[in-house]
Amino acid sequence: MKPIIKVENLSKRYKIGRSTAHGSIREAVYGAIRSPLSLLRRNGKAEDTFWAIKDVSFDVMPGEVVGIVGRNGAGKSTLLKILSRITEPTIGQVDFYGRVASLLEVGTGFHPELTGRENIYLNGAILGMKRSEIERKFAEIVDFSEIAKFIDTPVKHFSSGMYVRLAFAVAAHLDPEILIVDEVLAVGDFAFQNKCLERMHEFGRQGRTVIFVTHDMSVLSRLCQKGIMLSEGRLVAEGEMKSVIKNYTNSGLTSCQEWERASADLGERGLTIGKIKVLSRENALTDVFQSNEPCVVEVTYQVNGHDVCGRISLEIETGEGDIVLTTTDCDGNGGADMPREPGVHTCRCILPAHLLAPGTYFITTAASRSNRLEWDRVSRALLFQISEIGSLYLLDARPGVIAPILNWERVF
Repeated sequence: MKPIIKVENLSKRYKIGRSTAHGSIREAVYGAIRSPLSLLRRNGKAEDTFWAIKDVSFDVMPGEVVGIVGRNGAGKSTLLKILSRITEPTIGQVDFYGRVASLLEVGTGFHPELTGRENIYLNGAILGMKRSEIERKFAEIVDFSEIAKFIDTPVKHFSSGMYVRLAFAVAAHLDPEILIVDEVLAVGDFAFQNKCLERMHEFGRQGRTVIFVTHDMSVLSRLCQKGIMLSEGRLVAEGEMKSVIKNYTNSGLTSCQEWERASADLGERGLTIGKIKVLSRENALTDVFQSNEPCVVEVTYQVNGHDVCGRISLEIETGEGDIVLTTTDCDGNGGADMPREPGVHTCRCILPAHLLAPGTYFITTAASRSNRLEWDRVSRALLFQISEIGSLYLLDARPGVIAPILNWERVF
């Protein structure tokens, strides 16, 4: 089968910008007049350039839904801009064998002075569609975007959320063979994000091609069959999405898996927190868990003196700031504070499998006494993700932040 996208030896070089502080342009012009040759030599140095993408090659087959992962600055957005024909590559080429629609930064693709209605027709024309084709799709686009009331308003007056709604509706309904979507969907509200994700999943079922960038591993594992991982502009992993996600999460990103206090000088406090870890059941540091495996949170704390009585607590919080649950190491003691021996101690809390719904969660740890006196608190110290891989509800997401497996009894 012939690829629908073929990327060969793709590289993109940028010149590293100099300071644009007040007076710098005047100084640059003055310096160029004084010594134009030295300016040319300086601009030609290797250290004045930066390769955002370097020698990247891959094929995408018709009907594949491809997820691209990588740390900030890995080159994901640059790659998508090249694939969307917004940016020209420095070296290499991209061959397309289908009509491409893309949704990247808010503000890309629409003319700000034109109304939403006019931009729909403009985008359709850019994609090579006839007016009659656009008119057949028009009502469906407006209905999906949920902004019919504002469709005749210039888009320069749209909020970012309104813009994304219309932009995605246009990109997804004007019959492209290839749909390219960046993190811009994060601007929309939760319900609209889910609607967009379902639309992309439907695209895949229809045999169309989707290229998608997001930091949400659970979404990638649900939508994508194939994954591509970038690091410092280079392609470092390619293959099954599950395998690429594992590679990505094991690529030294320990900042989200372990927290340790930099200074021991905490004054006169009964309990102080020294270290927090997120572990797998095999005691390995990790920040991504499948739905069907437990998550272990380990807290190391110090008791600073005799006759100290208190508790260590954990708060699990969603990315939006909603607290899912709070638990303490005194839960098994009827909730009463427990006496502590002086020295360094470690305790663990196990979040069972099939408790949290797929998504990203933060951990806050506190040391206190009866929830009235708080000696120490580390807010959002760590984050971890629950992946839908291993979920019983794959592609059947349930509303809510917990997803337990409950027992049902037949009454009749």
